[in-house]
Amino acid sequence: MTITPFQLIVLGYLLFAILGAALISLPFSLQPGVRFNPIDALFIATSAISVTGLDIVALDSTFSIGGKFILVFLMQFGGIGIMALGTLLFVMRGHQIRLRERMMISADQNQLSLQGMVFLILFIFKVAVFLELVGALILTLHFMANYQAPFLSALGSGLFHSVSGFTNCGFNLFGNSLQGLQHDYVVQGVISSLLLVGAIGFPVLLEINTNISTWRRSRKFRFSLYTKITTVTFFVLLLVGFIFVLISEQYGTLAGMPWHQKITVSLFQSLTTKSGGFSLVDISAYNHSTLLFFCLLMFIGASPSSCGGGIRTTTFAVLVLSLLSFLRGKSSTKIFHRELFQEDIIKAFMVFFVAALLMVVAVVTLSAIENFSTTEIVFEICSAFGTTGLSMGITPDLSTAGKMVLIVVMFIGRIGFIPLLFMFRGKRPEDRYHYVKEHIIVG
Repeated sequence: MTITPFQLIVLGYLLFAILGAALISLPFSLQPGVRFNPIDALFIATSAISVTGLDIVALDSTFSIGGKFILVFLMQFGGIGIMALGTLLFVMRGHQIRLRERMMISADQNQLSLQGMVFLILFIFKVAVFLELVGALILTLHFMANYQAPFLSALGSGLFHSVSGFTNCGFNLFGNSLQGLQHDYVVQGVISSLLLVGAIGFPVLLEINTNISTWRRSRKFRFSLYTKITTVTFFVLLLVGFIFVLISEQYGTLAGMPWHQKITVSLFQSLTTKSGGFSLVDISAYNHSTLLFFCLLMFIGASPSSCGGGIRTTTFAVLVLSLLSFLRGKSSTKIFHRELFQEDIIKAFMVFFVAALLMVVAVVTLSAIENFSTTEIVFEICSAFGTTGLSMGITPDLSTAGKMVLIVVMFIGRIGFIPLLFMFRGKRPEDRYHYVKEHIIVG
């Protein structure tokens, strides 16, 4: 039996998660006296490789320097895609990237074309390393100058949080995310910038870089429909989330804060629900309407071919545009002087339906297993699916079965539904005949 590229990608992430769990369970990865059971190790490893950031232990007091390095490695290649590692090894050894490897890269990055896959991977790696080093440098100097941290401690913390920020993982060594740094606008600015670049999508970054390079010759920017829809949807959702938090929490978690801090907290929290997982305020302190709105943002997630999860911003955009076209009596969906393929619209509705079905099954299953409120369970499931990592604090108290549910949801959220569905899709010949079509009553 021939294994498809989609099946290889899924197996690759699964093997990385298992290998990561084995490595962080070894004595050299843990602080003296700390022991991990296999499920907890698999949970942390899956949370890292899926760049979710849900944790069940205090990372700083649990892992040694070796363990933290393994987590950084898992976050790095989980965020930019495990095929990035394989491509780098092939290129460094001077091997040619064959068609099968290109198909695997395309599946890993959820791309439509095989053209330019190696260039995209190398671009992603260069951007990731450059921005993470810049972020680590700024954070290191800031921790040393303002918190009197020793150089090695500041360097380790700066590098860890820089990688965690760019990959949108949200793992932190502070124990309470960034809640103790509400007034530290340097840390917030660095993390926010890294979150934004990591969530906007690598093809968008590549297209921006290409346009900047050709500006001198053409004196104009030309962006694809994908980049336009992705960017507009991303920033519209960011703005809507910012306004919603600012209004709904005016007399809640934001009460008593100066106006500039209300703005930064609301904007940061709207951004981090894309897939970031960092928080400036205790999540359980938000009111129910805000928490449910966060669930919606986490369910939508970040852009395709990014470090984020969820159904992705383009899926949400296609759903909204298709609905608006239907309400206007249009037979096709048009945007930015382009018309969407019917196949892409069907694919968007398919992803939404399967994702919603997964959410329902996961919520019902976790509700039957755990003794937590419905809001807490829905929030936790949406956070795992969107690979966000925000939590109302119930993660460490989950049972073994509950942790397994979240492991599955985190894994699916990272891989995405298109590779997962194509993994089970068989190759069948085209229909040689069709039956007479007949309408049915719907709705």
